[in-house]
Amino acid sequence: MAINMLDGLNSDGGTESESALETARRQLTEAAAHINVDDGIIERLKHPTRVVEVAVPLKRDDGTVEVFTGIRAQHDDVRGPYKGGLRYHPGVTAEECIGLSMWMTWKCAVMDLPFGGAKGGIVVNPKDLSTAEKERLTRRFAEEIRDTIGPKRDIPAPDMGTDAQTMAWFMDAYSMQEGETTPGVVTGKPPVIGGSHGREEAPGRSVAIIAREAIRHYDKDIEETTIAVQGFGSVGANAARLLDDWGATVVAVSDVNGAVYDTNGLDTHAIATHDEQPEAVMRHGAPNTLTNEELLELDVDVVIPAAVGNVLTEENANDVRADIIVEGANGPTTFAADAIFEERGIPVIPDILANAGGVTVSYFEWLQDINRRQWSLERVNNELETEMLSAWNDVRQEVEAGDTSWRDAAYIVALNRVGEAKTARGLWP
Repeated sequence: MAINMLDGLNSDGGTESESALETARRQLTEAAAHINVDDGIIERLKHPTRVVEVAVPLKRDDGTVEVFTGIRAQHDDVRGPYKGGLRYHPGVTAEECIGLSMWMTWKCAVMDLPFGGAKGGIVVNPKDLSTAEKERLTRRFAEEIRDTIGPKRDIPAPDMGTDAQTMAWFMDAYSMQEGETTPGVVTGKPPVIGGSHGREEAPGRSVAIIAREAIRHYDKDIEETTIAVQGFGSVGANAARLLDDWGATVVAVSDVNGAVYDTNGLDTHAIATHDEQPEAVMRHGAPNTLTNEELLELDVDVVIPAAVGNVLTEENANDVRADIIVEGANGPTTFAADAIFEERGIPVIPDILANAGGVTVSYFEWLQDINRRQWSLERVNNELETEMLSAWNDVRQEVEAGDTSWRDAAYIVALNRVGEAKTARGLWP
């Protein structure tokens, strides 16, 4: 049975530290001051359309039954179906899902995709599940939220703790109950059952593309640029390897245990990603090792926080020595840190632009599923390049025209599009 969670939230989504919801609302308010959008629309955008909580029972391999909590937050669908990932993590909360769903709304709008924002997941440590348990949990979760999702309603995708196989199980469970194969109900599936080539690499590829454009924008030569990447998972590793291929010097990368650092540059292709070999970064031979916190404070041209949220804070913002910050993770910079970076003149290229390659290729996958025709990897990458450059130019023009930060510019582009759509559709009834 679905339970509406909205009554349980305070005005800030509050936790003692800055939550994703609090950060998202602060960013919305800040950006709204720069645009001519009705106050009523801004007020509506501070709140999700709905948040659904479900109980997800699981029969463990030893025969015992355990019940987990599943959540799905749907922020806004004025421009199209809700879209956003499903994460399996012990820290999943309603507040986090709402904040992340808001960022998905802006991300889709800044990319001009016909989607709205959603996010969800299960409060569980996936490392504690066997493969069979994870499959059973996924299939039951798909059934519990089946009435709130669908290829024209809400389209989940992989996130922390989930992957292409998880999406395959989810799609199969949904299809079995619907009585027809429905590949478009999720994205991020294996290509053999309707997934898109290049989907897994897409967020990292888009981070690399946007980092390259930022380097050019600030009149730097990529072959003389030093880069540090926090997080060598799917996003960070793919970004680091592409930038390495394009001539940049990647001097540091990290995983959960710490970072390796070489001022002469690392061979990023020789370092195993988290997916290839979990927690392998520190086993790579390098002259120096650092903590994750020290990596963020290296004297480099570009730093890319691509691991988790809230790593750039009021406490360390004054110690960051990079010339440019490109956000690979969702919400790595707190509101207070953003203000410090702006005062210091350090540009922050926001997540809703930089890592939007994932949802963009998810859109390509959705189109392929609708048309039952798969694209080549070359086409996917070419189309992604085109879409990322278009979005970059839209945001860059706002930066140059309004003397605003990159984050505010991205929000201005997104909010104008969402606001125009809400104005055109009106408020029913």
